[in-house]
Amino acid sequence: MSAYDLVIIGAGPGGYTGAIRAAQLGLKVALIEKEKTLGGTCLNVGCIPSKALLESSEHYAAAQHDLKNHGVEVGSVKLNLEQMMGRKDKIVKDLTGGIVFLMKKNKVDVYNGRGRLLSPTQVEVSSDTGKQVLETKNVMLATGSVVNTLPSLRFDGKTVISSTEALSLAKVPNHLIVVGGGVIGLELGSVWLRLGAKVTVLEYMDRICPIMDTQITKRLQTILGKQGMEFLFQVKVTGAKVSNSEVEITYEDLANQGQKTLSGDVVLVATGRKPYSEQLGLEELGIERDQRGFVPVNEKLQTKYPNIYAIGDLIPGPMLAHKAEEEGVAVAEIIAGHAGHVNYETVPNVVYTWPELASVGATEEQLKENAIPYKVGTFSFAPNGRAKAIGMTDGMVKILAHAQTDRLLGVHVLGPRASDMIAEAVVAMEFGGSAEDLARTFHAHPTLSEVMREAALAVDKRARQS
Repeated sequence: MSAYDLVIIGAGPGGYTGAIRAAQLGLKVALIEKEKTLGGTCLNVGCIPSKALLESSEHYAAAQHDLKNHGVEVGSVKLNLEQMMGRKDKIVKDLTGGIVFLMKKNKVDVYNGRGRLLSPTQVEVSSDTGKQVLETKNVMLATGSVVNTLPSLRFDGKTVISSTEALSLAKVPNHLIVVGGGVIGLELGSVWLRLGAKVTVLEYMDRICPIMDTQITKRLQTILGKQGMEFLFQVKVTGAKVSNSEVEITYEDLANQGQKTLSGDVVLVATGRKPYSEQLGLEELGIERDQRGFVPVNEKLQTKYPNIYAIGDLIPGPMLAHKAEEEGVAVAEIIAGHAGHVNYETVPNVVYTWPELASVGATEEQLKENAIPYKVGTFSFAPNGRAKAIGMTDGMVKILAHAQTDRLLGVHVLGPRASDMIAEAVVAMEFGGSAEDLARTFHAHPTLSEVMREAALAVDKRARQS
């Protein structure tokens, strides 16, 4: 029997970040992880390996098509997929090893096994070596999520795969069919498209990334189409037949009410994720889950038991690593008697295609739906000096500000390194900033961030056109 101030089940971004913060605040902390390595989905089979492959595939595509425009002639370009995968694996290994170091540094006790609630103050850890019970004052559930499955598409790990297998394919598919036009599908589709695969995306809705701003996503869709990515919208996959290393997809054309087929050698099912809320002992303690499996919590991230908290993908809200991190920190601070808080209005969202798409706050559709008066300012990367210098002028910045107060309501960036540019908007919105604040803030010249300033100026129809 061991006594802790906080036991955390799940060592993903929310869990390990919360563990560090709790330890910094003087709490005795235990962290339980059922997988062999720490870091959760994000570090092992999600955010980090996918970004490594996106970066490598961008270099490969640039060597094939773009370097000659800069006067760099490289001759024939060969793909060494094994080397590319090795680089990705090393990055993952380095980062997960770094978390082990951080746990030791902060004196967090790590248990390898499956955590399960026995009572509000007892957590059982089951591993290959047996079971043990941890006594604790508080529990944080940070178990993350797993891939969504479709009844019509059963994973076999070779021809019908999830995002996990898509990160480690041994060869480039001839034709990759991606079911789902969201973040995961577009990012992994982009990787294999650049490496030589034909990529066809099937999406149930009428556009890609349907939860993001329509104007911006339609522009991204056009750009990806020019890169060679093919799209089929308003389709519902109804079945799959595998034969001789080929898979034939059957789908319903919802717009034209007809059944059609499409053949490829690999099908990636990228229809989102669902919370991992099984085998945690929730039912036995009467902790309810909604229809999608999410655990409801209050504004302090507490379940029905004040000392049992839930965070990250396990609770409603965007399934994003940085959102889970802030929630993990908030829980640690609340337990330690501080004012832990998460501002959900400033959670940024990023699609790491090329160009990247990053956003924070409301979309134009949401503002219309809620009858919020707003002004719009947009500016393209095309006339930006820095964008021209690096040869990446696709995209735009779109700023939505309140019509009366000028307060920033939403910022959407489609362009090179949008994932880095969005941070400026997040900070401005966190402090209740206005479009005028962005417009009157120095932006170094020449930089990509000048497009942000021009879009802010455009809210008041003051943007320069060159």
